[in-house]
Amino acid sequence: MSSDFMHALRMVLSKLRHPMLNHVWVGELLRFLIGGILNVAVGYGSYLIFLLWCRYEVAYLASYVVGIGVSYVFSALYVFKQPLRWRSALRYPLVYLLQFLLGLVLLKILIEAAHISPRLAPLAVSILTIPATFFASRIIVRVN
Repeated sequence: MSSDFMHALRMVLSKLRHPMLNHVWVGELLRFLIGGILNVAVGYGSYLIFLLWCRYEVAYLASYVVGIGVSYVFSALYVFKQPLRWRSALRYPLVYLLQFLLGLVLLKILIEAAHISPRLAPLAVSILTIPATFFASRIIVRVN
């Protein structure tokens, strides 16, 4: 590994050891997980409703859009304690676009290759994509 990479890695790790930073991150992460549970419930509930009328891919897309709105409001106001801003609200869906594409691939793999029920697979997808969503959401919501 290059010395520049190692230096950057040491800098990141030293910041993570800072007590105040850890306290802030732990609080945000716990609130994010609570919000994630709420968002999974809203997303999964709307997925099941949409699944009554359309294929699982379309139901997943529609429930995903509902989840983005709920997630932004909850993340900004409760998780990261930031005011709602047009700038971050307009950029917030970019986090979920990446997560959606990853989720759709995982959904297809879980349903078609692993033979998991279309009713249960979105729950696994939600769990698998949480870490990336936390960090991307944190960056977007906290930027002024």
